[in-house]
Amino acid sequence: MIVGVPKETFPGERRVALTPAVLDTLKRSGIEVLLEHGAGEQAGFPDVAYEAKGARLANRDDVFARADLVVQVRALTAALPHSLDDLPRLRKSQIIVGVFDALWAADEIERLAATGVTAFALDLMPRISRAQAMDVLSSMATVAGYKAVVLAAERLPKMFPMLMTAAGTIPPVRVFVIGAGVAGLQAIATARRLGAVVEAYDVRPAVREQVQSLGAKFVELPLEAVGEDASGYAREQDEEFQRRQRELMARVVAASDVVITTAAVPGRRAPLLITREMAAAMHPGSVIVDLAAERGGNCELTRPGEEVVYGGVTILGPTNLPATVPYDASQMYARNLAAFLTHLIKDGQLRLNPDDPITSETMLVREGVIVHPRLREALTAARRQD
Repeated sequence: MIVGVPKETFPGERRVALTPAVLDTLKRSGIEVLLEHGAGEQAGFPDVAYEAKGARLANRDDVFARADLVVQVRALTAALPHSLDDLPRLRKSQIIVGVFDALWAADEIERLAATGVTAFALDLMPRISRAQAMDVLSSMATVAGYKAVVLAAERLPKMFPMLMTAAGTIPPVRVFVIGAGVAGLQAIATARRLGAVVEAYDVRPAVREQVQSLGAKFVELPLEAVGEDASGYAREQDEEFQRRQRELMARVVAASDVVITTAAVPGRRAPLLITREMAAAMHPGSVIVDLAAERGGNCELTRPGEEVVYGGVTILGPTNLPATVPYDASQMYARNLAAFLTHLIKDGQLRLNPDDPITSETMLVREGVIVHPRLREALTAARRQD
């Protein structure tokens, strides 16, 4: 089977779907890699590194024309409108694998389905033990959580650790992390390594021990929440819960030098956690890093991809942070993708088991038919609104 790797088209996207390190693993499963010239250069992987591992090089048209299966980081609906030129390149029965953000672009999936392809969305990977090695969202969240702290440290007019100097003692920075999923836990660990005093909060009480194991204090709020869904993601809370949550968190936010928010609900707008008034109560020079910026933001003042200063407080709304660390992010993504491909492909042949949740829960479209139940529900709801 020929697996094609085209160059990413989304602005600022520097990652590549496969790296030279995973090509030997793919070869053992009967997979031959066809790479677009320069696809890995921005991530730090030159063409010669792929050729040394047995990959072949081609132009973009040839990659799509000859590949049985095409792998991308931002696949089609996640790269709009910059991916539209690739739609005519697709052919019936071809397989596309990548991150689709399908629940945010449900109507565009119909255009993809019209090409007759079969599409697998890695961002819908079930959070089960067998799929951990394929979990691209966790891998990329690890990068985002780390980079969020680095951004905050660069913008904050203070040093993170406590320092005992001849000029006196410099107290440590206080960091508050909201959301203790993968990104939040990585942010906690990174802030602790830099010497900050860290507090964290999550609607899922079960993560308290993970927070404490990293040396942070878990903030207790007297609220009853419906913690997580069957996939391990935090459930969306009602508006009254969110209002009470904001009131109780306001004191902790005001006392923090850095606030990092990571709260997101799959397929929904990010919950509003920090109001304009809460941000204004922070000390001048404080920094908020909103990792939910692409999904509407956890902070009322967030603007995706921009830096906002309000009352002396800096609010950062970074988007696609993993692309700012493309070498390691690509290595992690490629390992996840290789694990998924070798799960589906045996001896060069695609073997799909419809009863396997790894297959059924990631399959968006099969030979032109939209098959994912959540996506079909989203399309039905959109049509009703029309």
